[in-house]
Amino acid sequence: MKSRACSGPTGGRRMKTLLASLAMTAALALPALADPDPTDWAVVTAEAQGQTVYWNAWGGSEPVNAFIGWIGEKAAEQGVTLEHVKLSDTAEAVSRVLAEKSAGKDEGGGIDLIWINGENFAAMKDQQLLFGPWAEALPNRQLTNPSNAALTSDFTVPTEGMESPWGLAQLVFFHDSARLSEPPRSMPTLLAWTQANPGRFSYPQPPDFMGSTFLKQALIELSPDMIALEGPVEDADYEATTAPLWAFLDALTPNLWRQGKAYPQNAARMIQLMADNEIDIAFEFNPNAASNAIANGELPDTVRSYVHEGGTLGNASFVAIPFNANAKAGAMVVADILLSPEAQARMADPAMLGFGSVLDFDKLEAADVQRFDAIDYGPAAIAFDEIGAPLPEPHPSWMEKLEEDWAQRYGVAE
Repeated sequence: MKSRACSGPTGGRRMKTLLASLAMTAALALPALADPDPTDWAVVTAEAQGQTVYWNAWGGSEPVNAFIGWIGEKAAEQGVTLEHVKLSDTAEAVSRVLAEKSAGKDEGGGIDLIWINGENFAAMKDQQLLFGPWAEALPNRQLTNPSNAALTSDFTVPTEGMESPWGLAQLVFFHDSARLSEPPRSMPTLLAWTQANPGRFSYPQPPDFMGSTFLKQALIELSPDMIALEGPVEDADYEATTAPLWAFLDALTPNLWRQGKAYPQNAARMIQLMADNEIDIAFEFNPNAASNAIANGELPDTVRSYVHEGGTLGNASFVAIPFNANAKAGAMVVADILLSPEAQARMADPAMLGFGSVLDFDKLEAADVQRFDAIDYGPAAIAFDEIGAPLPEPHPSWMEKLEEDWAQRYGVAE
């Protein structure tokens, strides 16, 4: 959910210049601060009393904002005040932490918690801008599966306890079954379908998160070298690895909505185009997006979700604590609340957010399992046994390079 639900936080590539300048002063050692010990939870909760946690998180979704507001109510019950600092781009928060470190502000920072994505996490971890390890010491972390790789690495970068997961997301396609009974379930069959049905499909223009996700999904399905995607793009044979992707897009673009001369701004616009009968297939990084849209009256109840035969991209949404956060203890309390069965069930409800839970149901009490069993996922939901295991994200450097090359080949002015 990563936004966005798993898709909201973006902008890691924009930090390149700033991070390069910081690297010149990286020799400055972090001060030995009296940080709370994450393994002593009694001390953490005691220190958290009365703290105000400034959570910098994407603010472009009313359901997300409402959920964070509810988390704030739960935090207040534990003596912590939660303030949602609404961002349009996670790079705003990263820039502030970076500026504070450059200015020597090694404690009392203005950001206590960040909803972070893989690109930004990789950059902040590399430049020692994060507090940790702490995430695996949270009491509710024991309710997750330690072998779930989606919770221990972020865009192939090991988390090493420096960020805590709170929601799962996976790319899901959806179609109106009243107009399209059997949708294409792979990139090659999607291409063939668009050739037979020109103008009935599109995707958001990168660097919109969903547009970039479509590029990565296509690259994974079409690439001859999956291993190359696990490492930095500069270490790969980029030309050979991406050649099938560009060939696919060259053939696809003339058959897109408006012949590829314009693109939807985002996933919400794709839903609107589907509702207006301009396209027949859309997609989102939230498996319950179609059910949400039906519940909100945005799509008809004939819409159904599906995934591609080889699987689809998925990842987790994480929160991280900056190295100089003023309320580290309070931030850990908030992160632990996010992992509680009550919060996870509320988050999983399509009427609230519809994100996938990070919990291992085999570790839950019967009453907590019932929380999830009682959820109405709606007519467009895809069963967990049908969605399959998520495909891993490529190394974050691939997204930046793909977006740059896409803009040169197909980019259009908004």
